[in-house]
Amino acid sequence: MDTVHYLDDGTIQKWDGECHFGWVLEGRAIQDVWIRPKRPAPSTMYGTTLRIFDPGIDGWHIIWNDPLNRDHSRQIGRAEGKDIVQLGTDSRGLKTRWRFTEITANSFHWIGEERSSESDSWQITYEHLVRRTIP
Repeated sequence: MDTVHYLDDGTIQKWDGECHFGWVLEGRAIQDVWIRPKRPAPSTMYGTTLRIFDPGIDGWHIIWNDPLNRDHSRQIGRAEGKDIVQLGTDSRGLKTRWRFTEITANSFHWIGEERSSESDSWQITYEHLVRRTIP
């Protein structure tokens, strides 16, 4: 994956990285691992997401945790057209919106946004351009 981090001062940081996705809990959930930058470089992010489908809400309960950065988030994810949109709150108390867009069999574009309150506009903080390397 290629990552872009948009900082508050208008500068950007770029990294490469890797993602690993798989079914867990006997097919009841999806777990992924996000690593930045690509190994063997020292990690600046090393976290995991657990997504569990709940037919009662027709959506996914999502838990993200990056112990390296002491960061975590809880969200609810649902399909919105061709995209997947996850809404929740992060460890700083900010509202989060994470979107999977341009989804194909071999790639997707992930957009991370945040805001302090419902009246604030969404600010893009991260983008990940992810592509499959092993079919």
